[in-house]
Amino acid sequence: MEKVTEYFGSMVFDDRIMKATLSEKVYKSLKRTIDRGTPLDISVANAVAAAMKDWAIEKGATHYTHWFQPMTGVTAEKHDSFISPAPDGRVIMEFSGKELVKGEPDASSFPSGGLRATFEARGYTAWDPTSYAFIKDGTLYIPTAFCSYTGEALDKKVPLLRSMEALNRQAMRILKLFGNDKVKSVRTSVGPEQEYFLVDRDMFKKRKDLVMTGRTLFGAMPPKGQEMDDHYFGSIKPRVAEYMADLDKELWKLGILAKTKHNEVAPAQHELAPIYDTTNIAADHNQLTMEVMQKVALRHNLVCLLHEKPFAGVNGSGKHNNWSISTDQGENLLSPGETPAENAQFLLFLAAVIKAVDDYQDLLRLSVATAGNDHRLGANEAPPAVISVFLGDELTAVLDAIEADKPYGGTKKEKMQLGVDVLPKFSKDATDRNRTSPFAFTGNKFEFRMLGSSNSISCANIHLNAAVAESLRQFADKLEKAKDFNKALHDLIRKTIKEHKRIIFNGNGYDDAWIAEAKKRGLCNYKTTADAMPHICDKKNVEMLTSHGIFTEAEIFSRRDIMLENYVKTVNIEAVTMIDMARKEIIPAVAKFAADTASAVSVKKSVSKAACKYETRLVTYLTALIDEMDEATSTLEGIAAEFKTIADIMPASEFVRDKMLPAMDKLRAAADKAEAITAEDYYPFPAYDKLLFGV
Repeated sequence: MEKVTEYFGSMVFDDRIMKATLSEKVYKSLKRTIDRGTPLDISVANAVAAAMKDWAIEKGATHYTHWFQPMTGVTAEKHDSFISPAPDGRVIMEFSGKELVKGEPDASSFPSGGLRATFEARGYTAWDPTSYAFIKDGTLYIPTAFCSYTGEALDKKVPLLRSMEALNRQAMRILKLFGNDKVKSVRTSVGPEQEYFLVDRDMFKKRKDLVMTGRTLFGAMPPKGQEMDDHYFGSIKPRVAEYMADLDKELWKLGILAKTKHNEVAPAQHELAPIYDTTNIAADHNQLTMEVMQKVALRHNLVCLLHEKPFAGVNGSGKHNNWSISTDQGENLLSPGETPAENAQFLLFLAAVIKAVDDYQDLLRLSVATAGNDHRLGANEAPPAVISVFLGDELTAVLDAIEADKPYGGTKKEKMQLGVDVLPKFSKDATDRNRTSPFAFTGNKFEFRMLGSSNSISCANIHLNAAVAESLRQFADKLEKAKDFNKALHDLIRKTIKEHKRIIFNGNGYDDAWIAEAKKRGLCNYKTTADAMPHICDKKNVEMLTSHGIFTEAEIFSRRDIMLENYVKTVNIEAVTMIDMARKEIIPAVAKFAADTASAVSVKKSVSKAACKYETRLVTYLTALIDEMDEATSTLEGIAAEFKTIADIMPASEFVRDKMLPAMDKLRAAADKAEAITAEDYYPFPAYDKLLFGV
């Protein structure tokens, strides 16, 4: 039996392979590019390309592709073979440094939000040497950035790398103030927990809504849902266990650190969690994980659903973004230290995050806004649409003491002055977790729980990195001018806590009283994508994002339009699918059941002249529901037709929010009532009980 240690990373051109296949000079030059961002010499690129090609061919690869992440929400790739013609009619296998470093895919059909016209087709991909190349399905995959001919970022990798560099610059300024001269760089790390559903493939193919949209647009609740909580952490079914084992192996071959697997709360729901990695690599790995999850599922005659809310009435699926900041020396800057100075540094970075979340709560909310996630947020163990920070009782007490200039705990009477010995030690993780908080501190990291299961983690981390970088910039600007560093540090942390404590909430995020309290505090509550996304173009957000070089102004406005366009197209496809299912499947099925029941009444009365009260009531109720469904479908058809006449994206998104979604809800409500009383043999597709308990 093959050992994990023998095949882990076997399909990755990682540091081990580079050391073994590159000359010492080339290897050191490449490492300088990876670690410090120095320019890549073409001679080095040629040597790396030759080694990469030979390694890939030995592994059975015949093609290569520049693998990138356009604004579609999924990855993209164009495959080219290694073959080149030889004079004698044969072929040779070639791959140059130029081909490694740059590609030129057609950019005209990818979303650009007005940055590019349709006839302007040229786009470029550029190798990201910090993310290892890998082999999948006989092709060498080269992680790349994607930009237009005129230099605008058309993907999610470029802004993510920019945000990481912005945070690095500002964090380094802070560390120098603390006398830390050994650190050469600061990086954020992420461990994204991935939730998903597994359903039987044969049943999936019978549901047009699942095939077309990834979620059930109709469906009455079964007698049992997740009320018993017996699925959560329960024994894993053999078929699912086989899938999980197969998935782990495929991910491990690709160097993805899949660590944890278990059943989630809802029936048929599961979770995979990896070990932390540098943010841009974690983003690449998560995109690859989602693809592999779906591909492996098909081998087991299963379908992996990554939609945020595939089933109404049970838990949706999220992607918890565990985020931390560390130095190249291995120091976690969000971990309390052993000395007062270390704790002072920790509290400053903690204050920076608290300030960032408060100042840019709108950016964090819109970074996770999608049509699918709108259904999930605020219910069934998903956090509400209101952003808040959970710190736990002990850490909150420390901050309260600093704000009030009072002792923290014990019997000490001295005021808590940072940088001197009266600052006590406190535990790294001395509190329970808050599963309802969207942004929770968990010892040495923050868990941003609002991401949807199908989201790219890049968007959330772009805005999180940017917001924290801005807080650190403001802190550094003040502290670098201070004559008394310790006093200035104490005053700055105290002032920050006082000004931003409104964002701290340690209670139950599901409680309606919290939503009312959040409104009093002036916190944002953007319930839908249409509400949230326009705020990326608010003046304060544009100024911050452009000042750190994360986006140009044009890129910001383009992203607003791209995400709103994705929102309206997604909902419109769902609406049209509902109309199709109602007209062609549901209404005819219910009508046939009603007609057959009515015929049975006629037969029964002709034989015995019985009252047939049950059948008569049933036919009457079904007839009313058929009329209700027909009317609701006609209304939705009219709304879908009107939607096509709206040219501008902002009014279109508001129309979808205010008109289309409520009409869809009305049609679903009538259809779900009909499903609940229609004989199972008549209904045209598998019901919830079959889907949720059929694996």
